[in-house]
Amino acid sequence: MFHDLANLFYPKICNCCDSPLLKAEQVICTSCLHQLPTTNYHLDNENITKKVFDARLSLENATSLLYFKKKGIVQNLIHNLKYKKQEEVGSFLGNWLGEELAKHQGFNNVDCVIPVPLHYKKLKKRGFNQVSEFGKTIALKLKANYIDDVLVKKSSSRTQTLKKRLGRWGIIDATFMIENPEKLENKHLLLVDDLVTTGATLEACGNKLLQIKNTKLSIATMAITD
Repeated sequence: MFHDLANLFYPKICNCCDSPLLKAEQVICTSCLHQLPTTNYHLDNENITKKVFDARLSLENATSLLYFKKKGIVQNLIHNLKYKKQEEVGSFLGNWLGEELAKHQGFNNVDCVIPVPLHYKKLKKRGFNQVSEFGKTIALKLKANYIDDVLVKKSSSRTQTLKKRLGRWGIIDATFMIENPEKLENKHLLLVDDLVTTGATLEACGNKLLQIKNTKLSIATMAITD
């Protein structure tokens, strides 16, 4: 009764289409769930996400859960996560992808899950890192450690869109640093983020992590631009 009353005044809505959720539905309505464009990249290690980083990063495996299209339901999903503080979206997608990766020989030996970090000013403004719950849930499914205090972002890169690609990469690379690297030595690391576009941010983070002694690197994201 209390659930129904609360839902009457504060209805939970689908994070894809903004329609009210039914009592049995969580985060995403059944209709949108069936429409989400899944990649199944974890089943093919020569997938597009991994190829984005060819000759740029030495990766064990790479995958993205969904295809991202402008004005599509995945864009709305990630927008709600990032800007409307719907952190349950991250947990939902992390649980989904984590269960798939746990069955995959290339991912189920991951030791540590590392989120792409936010600069502390953006973290303070937003109140959370949009990939934290995604990464924590994947780590739980893989029985891995979630570590967010080794790869850090030390400076803002808001002006990067005004630079050419090579200059932009240099700016991005300079913003990330490694602290207490011994925590990750001799580990298989899974770097997680929300979206792959050019791959510049993930490349910069990955190169920093691969400088740590005897590390192996894989990547997992919520989505990749189609």
